[in-house]
Amino acid sequence: MMAGHGEDHSAVGGPARHIPVLLQEVIAALEPKQGEVIVDGTFGAGGYTRALLAAGASVVAVDRDPDAIAAGRELEAASGGRLLLVHGPFSRLDDYAQDVDGVVLDIGVSSMQLDQAERGFSFRADGPLDMRMAQKGPSAADIVNRFKAGDLARIFGFLGEERHAGRIARMIEKRRAVRGFERTRDLAEAIADHVGRNPKDKIHPATRVFQALRIFVNDELGELARALFAAERALKPGGRLVVVTFHSLEDRIVKRFIADRSGSAAGSRYLPEAQVNPATFGKAGGVVAASDAEIEANPRARSAKLRAAIRTEAPARAADFSIFGLPKLPEIQSER
Repeated sequence: MMAGHGEDHSAVGGPARHIPVLLQEVIAALEPKQGEVIVDGTFGAGGYTRALLAAGASVVAVDRDPDAIAAGRELEAASGGRLLLVHGPFSRLDDYAQDVDGVVLDIGVSSMQLDQAERGFSFRADGPLDMRMAQKGPSAADIVNRFKAGDLARIFGFLGEERHAGRIARMIEKRRAVRGFERTRDLAEAIADHVGRNPKDKIHPATRVFQALRIFVNDELGELARALFAAERALKPGGRLVVVTFHSLEDRIVKRFIADRSGSAAGSRYLPEAQVNPATFGKAGGVVAASDAEIEANPRARSAKLRAAIRTEAPARAADFSIFGLPKLPEIQSER
């Protein structure tokens, strides 16, 4: 599929802009070898991809953020044909590669996006209330200014686990009737003024709302679920799936997928025994968390969890989203 398997295996394209979370653990779980093809479904700044290239593997790297793809072109050109960059959602990774030896997904927003105020992912610096990873479709401002208070409360409550979800949603509905929300700091300050701030709480009162909006705007949970099914279709027997999550909702989706596909999902002893489908994955070790040393060096790693599984020879099953137990949230236009 890709040329250049016999090229020099040193890291190419210069130093990475950041070291991704659980890098050593990801590479150990993937076990990349010369001549293998790995899909890096969340290219970002290319940290995993560089390590995979250095191990001798070829990489199909996917990102729906056009800025990430543009920034990676130098690395692609220096790879000797062993790196293919693909601009698109990772939920379609099986459209980009088949019969691959590994798939790695690092779920969540990248430090590159957080550090760019104009992308609107963070309120540390004021910027437009955007949050779109693909830079198209409805923005966070569209959601905040158009959705009913009840819908906003559901988004904040489920995706952000915000205990003041209803109060904040009603405040937004009332305030936007006078003046809409267009800037990150405006929304963050309005939330802080409304619910107050506990001096002992290190988390800003708007943090969970911003998290919920980001996840919703980018359909991150739906994309993750679709990507897992796509990985099942793309991996060859013996291929490895490695996923790093940073949020309990993400980790729950990965955990339930692996349990369902490995035949270890819990049933009920009161119900008739269901038909057992052939396992499409086998578990590969337990949950891996960041070491104390990594957390000290990179606080972002504090909530990270790695789960891995190995593809069996059983054919891929039909996608069944019911295994994830996700609630129905308001609909948003998809980029697909």
